[in-house]
Amino acid sequence: MKATGLNHLSIGASDVDASVRFYVEMFGMEIIPTYNFGFRTQYLRCGDQQVHIFALPDAIPAYQHFALDVDDFMAVYERAKERDLIDHKTFGNGVNEMPDGTVQLYLRDPGGNLVEVDWPEVATLDTARLPELKRLADRFEQVGENLDATLYLGRKRGRA
Repeated sequence: MKATGLNHLSIGASDVDASVRFYVEMFGMEIIPTYNFGFRTQYLRCGDQQVHIFALPDAIPAYQHFALDVDDFMAVYERAKERDLIDHKTFGNGVNEMPDGTVQLYLRDPGGNLVEVDWPEVATLDTARLPELKRLADRFEQVGENLDATLYLGRKRGRA
């Protein structure tokens, strides 16, 4: 027996409506039918998976997060920057280039949840428009298996 994939992710929010607006406006998620659990809950379509937002404000941890792929990284970055949503504190920097050339952007939703936005190749971005971009390898030594790591298993590049 083994897991075959992720079905959905549930996150808490003190204001479900504000969080739903955030995910619809920032990422184009779609509001879909939701079960009644006896407390405010809303399901959103995210590709072939779902994000469930529920009224449980005490459930928001500092480092726990989920990551999204997007079709336009710069549009999300610019919208997040305009709204002052980029999280520079939790992991020490808000926009990181990983050793394999992938990029991570960290932001906080209205409920305080940490959201990571991933992009597969830094070379396809206009890095001059990303002043916060820092190489993880410049902050922390990357050796051994660190150099084999990737966010995109289908394109693992291995050590250079």
